[in-house]
Amino acid sequence: MPGRNLSRDEAQQRASILAVDSYRVRLDVTSAPDPAAATFRSTTTVAFRCSQPGAATFLDLLAPAVRSVTLNGRSIDPATAYDGARVHVDGLAAENVLTVEADCAYSRTGEGLHRFTDPVDGETYLYTHYEPADARRVFATFEQPDLKAPFSFTVTAPAAWDVWSNAVHEDVVEEGAARTWEFAPTKPISTYLTAVVAGPYHVARDHYSRELADGTTLEIPLSAMCRKSLAPYFDADEILGVTKLGLDFFHEEFDYPYPFGKYDQAFVPEYNIGAMENPGCVTFREEFVFRSKVTDAAYEGRANVILHEMAHMWFGDLVTMRWWDDLWLKESFADFMGSYGLIGARTRYSSAWVTFANQRKAWAYRQDQFPTTHPITADIRDLEDAKLNFDGITYAKGAAVLKQLVAYVGSEAFFEGARRYFKRHAFGNTELADLLDVLEETSGRDLKTWAAAWLQTAGVDSLTPQVTTDAEGRITELAVLQDGEVLRPHRIAVGLYDRDADGSLVRTGRIELDVTGNRTVVAEAAGRPRPALVLLNDEDLTYCKVRFDAESLQTLRTGLGDIHDELARALAWSAVWNLTRDGLMPARDYVALVLRFAGQEGNIGVLQSLHTQAKTAVDLYADPDWRAEGGRLLADGALRELREAVPGSDHQLAWARFLAQTAGGAEHLGLVRGLLAGSARIDGLDVDQELRWSLWLALAAAGQAGDEELAGELAADNTASGKRRYTQCLAARPTAEAKAAAWSAVVDSEELPNALVEANIAGFAVPAHRDLTALYAAPYFKLLERVWSERTIEIAMRIVGGFFPHAQTDEQTLAEADAWLDGHPQAAPALRRLVLECRDDLARALRAQACDRA
Repeated sequence: MPGRNLSRDEAQQRASILAVDSYRVRLDVTSAPDPAAATFRSTTTVAFRCSQPGAATFLDLLAPAVRSVTLNGRSIDPATAYDGARVHVDGLAAENVLTVEADCAYSRTGEGLHRFTDPVDGETYLYTHYEPADARRVFATFEQPDLKAPFSFTVTAPAAWDVWSNAVHEDVVEEGAARTWEFAPTKPISTYLTAVVAGPYHVARDHYSRELADGTTLEIPLSAMCRKSLAPYFDADEILGVTKLGLDFFHEEFDYPYPFGKYDQAFVPEYNIGAMENPGCVTFREEFVFRSKVTDAAYEGRANVILHEMAHMWFGDLVTMRWWDDLWLKESFADFMGSYGLIGARTRYSSAWVTFANQRKAWAYRQDQFPTTHPITADIRDLEDAKLNFDGITYAKGAAVLKQLVAYVGSEAFFEGARRYFKRHAFGNTELADLLDVLEETSGRDLKTWAAAWLQTAGVDSLTPQVTTDAEGRITELAVLQDGEVLRPHRIAVGLYDRDADGSLVRTGRIELDVTGNRTVVAEAAGRPRPALVLLNDEDLTYCKVRFDAESLQTLRTGLGDIHDELARALAWSAVWNLTRDGLMPARDYVALVLRFAGQEGNIGVLQSLHTQAKTAVDLYADPDWRAEGGRLLADGALRELREAVPGSDHQLAWARFLAQTAGGAEHLGLVRGLLAGSARIDGLDVDQELRWSLWLALAAAGQAGDEELAGELAADNTASGKRRYTQCLAARPTAEAKAAAWSAVVDSEELPNALVEANIAGFAVPAHRDLTALYAAPYFKLLERVWSERTIEIAMRIVGGFFPHAQTDEQTLAEADAWLDGHPQAAPALRRLVLECRDDLARALRAQACDRA
């Protein structure tokens, strides 16, 4: 569609002549409870100035119909002004008032104004999600981050509903079966940050007060909300408790009062991402409302996200990047502050940096080794590029590099730079240079060279220790070898580990130094006894892949689980996983490490990562001839550890879930069925609803779950979550009919909501069913361009990434991917990027299999 994909050049040209003074947006969503009603009324009045009177411009709008367009009192025919994506106007004055009245569409894809009807009680709920550019699905906008303005929302909704937006409501007027909510004007914010949440939500309220340095008191009303049917599971006290700790912490560190008045947090259904930092009205995926037992890692993850979004109130909302090239200016900082804040805010989650090292950085390492990798400050040509750059580099690599920056300049200089940055650019837009300027002021360092190496180049370096010793076993030289396309300066700690009297591997020496170039000698190590383990990047100060010398690697093979410090142990696990992914350690060796030491792992988040990675190792990286044996070993290990785990513990639950993921033999599946039926019991294990669905999925994937059984489970759990899990179970059955039905439901119709698209794809793509899904490789490559052109980008991305034949780890599938890429050089760049990344995953799997086979 013309103009749907806004380019950076177009945005820059528009911003060069326009300045926006205000938006007034009126929405009428009284039709929302009627499932037959496809649209709602949207009226936008925008006041803006033009530095070139007489010029032309356009507003962005994706709507089924435009009813009227009025510029400075002059009516413009919508038939000529609106092309389906843009409202074109010309003859601009120096000062302009433009009103656009449209019928906009309720969404089922999580983009724009999403509508959801709860199967439990029939209640309807609405919420918006826009990033990077879907506000145009709800009202006419100048859809780019650097045209900030105050927004005033008026929302007419059913009388039984409540409505929230970015600002407090000033008035509520009841009009028969409807109520109209008038909201105060916001501070100047970007279009993608505006929000509306509406429906009969269950709400918990609280309040935060803080004495400011000027003697005034900052008062922030707090609320947290979810669907009424989830209210029995909503632990609002915990959520609001973390919120208040975070507000204390960020006020102390940033020295800039929270600028958006109130702080609402809405947990909403069928959300596409983890959360969104709408000022004063943050939205979260409702899976953070735990309706069954979860491990403490899930609570830590939720708290991390709460603090991540709160950091955005300053990094991203108060000060916003000018264009999506500098997306990292908000996401990297928020990702870093999520982990930093869990500790700094004195929450109970003291292992935040362990989680970061083990999970977030794994995402970064994977993304940064694709052929499509990009610098942290990326070249974003258009909105499709922007959508794909919400990735492991922008978030996790950027956060890891910020952690390195804090080590490089010192924490006080770093946070003083942040304070000056907020005060200098409040309610404005910035670029990389603006941040570097303040950090150079506060640190006294020239950061342009540092930025060129770390922010403006792509790829991950590898650091390897080189150890030589004398006849008495003392180090004559310890050097750090750096390998990578860009050799960066790294501030690292080198940990020297030996066994203590109890047999634990403990740190006996620590050396901090700067690593530069190909080879850096660690002079301080000379003369020390050769340790059992040399761990580079101890304490995880920098972003790199860690390798080992031969003796250290042998120590890990026999004693990885004996490393006493949990962060050091997590770094060792991360390193051996990278060796496996890179085809330098056979997959079966990695599986052996997990089976030998995972039962000792005390950190539940690390344990759950090991489960995921071990399953991937067997499914994708192991020699296909060993795959069945590897799967059996994992299932046997899961069963053994489940029986030995402390009753009622998080570890017991994690092993139960892992058994459900790996069960394949008669013994394993028999226990699964017994747990469901109640005829088998593991002391302390509560087979609650979510675990029941995990067990049913195991039976479904093995062809041992009948239609009536699955329908009966859905009847007992007729909820949104139950519907998703049921749909996944149906698609996971090992029959041609089940795969065809799942494929058709997603590909041949646009009726499915985003959550059920995801469920069908997940069930379809069971790795063990590769013989069944192989038939869909050729149709997949044929439908790519049609899907990309016809579907919203969110759904298109899910189909392209989810239906790629990942499990077909053979040369034929690799050749088919190459043939599509070679034959479609003019396909949308964002589509080509997705396919190229999937192709690279496949090639990596083949290299890992060759290593395992050898």
